[in-house]
Amino acid sequence: MKIKHLLSITDLTRRDILDILGIAEKLKKRLRKTGKNKPLLKGKTLIMIYEKPSLRTHASFDIGMFQLGGHALYFGPEHIGLGVREPVEHAAKVLSSMGSAIMARVFAHDTVAELARYSKVPVINGLSDLEHPCQILADIMTMVEYKRSLHRIRVAFVGDGNNNVTHSLALVCGLLGMHIVVASPKGYAMSAAVSAKARSLAVKYGGSVTETQNPESAVKGADVVYTDTWVSMGAEKEKAKRLKAFRRYQVNEKLMSLAKPDALFMHDMPAYLGNEVTKEVFDSKQSVVYDQAENRLHAQKGLLVFLMKGKKS
Repeated sequence: MKIKHLLSITDLTRRDILDILGIAEKLKKRLRKTGKNKPLLKGKTLIMIYEKPSLRTHASFDIGMFQLGGHALYFGPEHIGLGVREPVEHAAKVLSSMGSAIMARVFAHDTVAELARYSKVPVINGLSDLEHPCQILADIMTMVEYKRSLHRIRVAFVGDGNNNVTHSLALVCGLLGMHIVVASPKGYAMSAAVSAKARSLAVKYGGSVTETQNPESAVKGADVVYTDTWVSMGAEKEKAKRLKAFRRYQVNEKLMSLAKPDALFMHDMPAYLGNEVTKEVFDSKQSVVYDQAENRLHAQKGLLVFLMKGKKS
């Protein structure tokens, strides 16, 4: 039986995503009603590898495994030294002989891809420089909760197009037949390969993927306005250059006023108020950033059950 990994959001089918979110919704309702979940992952261990700092990813996977009766084991950058102290191949073979699944939050996408190549258990991309599929599962869950249906939903992403969140968001919009417009300054567009794949999926499933340098046209009539940090981890040396390039792409009240009156504001956090978004928008009634963050827990639990127990759980 072929092992199911999640390296890209497109490793999941439309049906897979609906199944994961269905499990997540049931687990969230049960947790809120009874204060606990059934130990669906009793005896299972998730091995977590972190090359980058983490708040939401670490909390959601660790707490999620605990609530499902399993165990999460943390390895920070000082413990393994992937590709330096320990070859990725060796680490993958050793860890997958002991654990039930591996989650890796890494700098280079090639690292998580190599882990999957040699692993005997599912490997989850907890974040790489190319994609952030776990974040996007929580985002879609949040959109469904507020909008009920994703049919004809129009998403505007304003900021860095060549960003892991943007990439996964564009791909999932294509996969689910949604409409997305990505507004980025010159030189910061999405990866050409990701853009082409997202557009191809959109054609197949009835959505659309558009790129522009005009944030106003992107946000006009949007159901969801999404942004992310202008300076991602690993791009700190470009901070001054980026702050200047993205100045026009701040999500403020004036820009939000172009979206639909009931539009949601979304941000995967951490947020740098006064840069990509103003405090007024971040704290507004349209902002669902904390629901988004909480849904990392529920979406991650849905994913873990799906990968370790199967879609019928």
